[in-house]
Amino acid sequence: MDLRFSDAQPSAEERAAVDAFLGAPATGWEGGARSDDDLRIAVGGHEARGRRDLLLPALHAVNDRIGWISEGALDYICRRLTVPPAEAYGVATFYSLFSMKPRPARVLHVCTDLACQARGADAVRRSTEERLGPPGMSWQPSPCLGLCERAPAALALQAGEFPGATVYGPAEPVPASTGGANGNGDPNGNGGPGGAGDASKVKDLSRLGGLSGMDATGGPALAERAEPPAEHAVPQAGDPSLVLLRRVGVVDPASLDDYRAEGGYAALREAVRIGPAGVIREVLESGLVGRGGAAFPTGRKWEAAARQLDHPHYLVCNADESEPGTFKDRVVMEGDPYALVEAMTIAAYATGCPKGYLYIRGEYPRAISRMAHAIEVARARGLLGADVMGQGFAFDIEIRRGAGAYICGEETAIFNSIEGFRGEPRSKPPFPVEKGLFGKPTVVNNVETLVNVLPILAGGAAAYAATGTEGSTGTKLFCVSGTVARPGVYELPFGATLRELLDLSGGATGELRAVLLGGAAGGFVRPDELDVPLTFEGTRAAGTTLGSGVVLVLDESVDLAHILVRIAEFFRDESCGQCVPCRVGTVRQEEALHRLRRKPTSGDIALLREVGQAMRDASICGLGQTAWNAVESAIDRLGVFSPSEAS
Repeated sequence: MDLRFSDAQPSAEERAAVDAFLGAPATGWEGGARSDDDLRIAVGGHEARGRRDLLLPALHAVNDRIGWISEGALDYICRRLTVPPAEAYGVATFYSLFSMKPRPARVLHVCTDLACQARGADAVRRSTEERLGPPGMSWQPSPCLGLCERAPAALALQAGEFPGATVYGPAEPVPASTGGANGNGDPNGNGGPGGAGDASKVKDLSRLGGLSGMDATGGPALAERAEPPAEHAVPQAGDPSLVLLRRVGVVDPASLDDYRAEGGYAALREAVRIGPAGVIREVLESGLVGRGGAAFPTGRKWEAAARQLDHPHYLVCNADESEPGTFKDRVVMEGDPYALVEAMTIAAYATGCPKGYLYIRGEYPRAISRMAHAIEVARARGLLGADVMGQGFAFDIEIRRGAGAYICGEETAIFNSIEGFRGEPRSKPPFPVEKGLFGKPTVVNNVETLVNVLPILAGGAAAYAATGTEGSTGTKLFCVSGTVARPGVYELPFGATLRELLDLSGGATGELRAVLLGGAAGGFVRPDELDVPLTFEGTRAAGTTLGSGVVLVLDESVDLAHILVRIAEFFRDESCGQCVPCRVGTVRQEEALHRLRRKPTSGDIALLREVGQAMRDASICGLGQTAWNAVESAIDRLGVFSPSEAS
């Protein structure tokens, strides 16, 4: 791909998809009809380059409509946005959900990551390959889809004028003798008796970049079943002791009136009463820390951003939860979307942000639809916009849809993605509160962190801090999956033990072999270590990590060596390649693990330690710094690849 424009032309359908999102081109310089004025006046400059942030949703618009992005379509997008084609090509090829080569309009993504691996993903993959051939165009293996409570899972994405998405969980292979693409005798995959699922619909999602309908249809090679409601993922649903999950399964997620009847917007009213400084003071005194894994004090982050003199300030909600085994944010967005809208509004009010971006991973079609609907309704009811609640402050939310890149969950990579660049992390300092999105002070929090602000303001900081421990206040959402009796999202006060959580979830389905805390970037715990307190300080003292709340249960039926190889493959695939320690180290780690599966040797284990330490010390971001964690803990705590473990 050249820096210059090519002679390739978009098809009429590709042009229509881009124009539907960006509007019709005003001049020939943007790809419209040439006029005599175009020969004398060049239109562009800062104004045109200021639209660079529309690149990702414009790529989505074409990919959603056609199923792939041709050279002509990319060239047309570049003319519209004044982006060099080589740079746009670098962005388009960065994301796994985009394709620059022709492929069918319908593509099946079969999860092969940790939770699904433990629940039979290999059988689903083999069955899919028998029916559809080798992975490539019509189907492909996928990293975690965030459907771990329904593992093994798959996601079918259908391009077209009304693009659709179908979630399969648990994914059940259809025998090859069964007629039709979905097992119901319909070769077009439109489903048979029983309907097409519970994909939520919104009339207009054009702001998301072309995803204008969420019509669920059947999928190839996998059995059709209705998608369950969000509360299916919450075994505790309806329990009055819940705090963050108390409305999931109780209210209609589409109804603002239901939300308000259950205490919704009481926290925002309290925030307006005490003022921005009062909100920050309450968050500081509550002891709330970030729930994404870093555990940085939320109040300190808000306070630092609010003090910045440079304006405008921005708020970014990181809903790109791609850590294998994590799905709590998805459940909150699907089951209680207005809670996130209210929480973002409070954060923006406290830190002086007139605009917020909600960055949701592209593999979450129902969450995207429900959040878009909630934002639209809140805006129509005066809870977003130029004068929120008639209180004289402005705030609005724009949804940005990810396209399949784990690294975009890193707080600065998400800025690059929104701005229309490759989702690569930035060097720090400067920190986001000083210079973040569009070079302005920015507050970044994930979904769980933000919704914790609601009980803080509703009940007061002291009451909130009374739950949990001194170093980890409040409650925590835990994503329990793997070979466990009742997988799902559980809410417990900080300080509960891992044993208590496993008892609540029904325990392992077989003899417990290990528990992985924190996901692929976390560490393993042995069966004799289950009394570890689930707090940030407790897990740290035990030599592991709480991370984002992943609790992956593995019994004796699971091949741990295979799980480690899958973790290494995941980090190799998801490394952005920007820094050498991570780009090379993740490859060397995977190679050594493959050799160790065949024949454990002390030399390869020593090599793993050396490579792992280099990644931990020298990588630019958390991906490389934590890529060795789970492997190290498996070797040291579980004895994997010792002579007795040789395969």
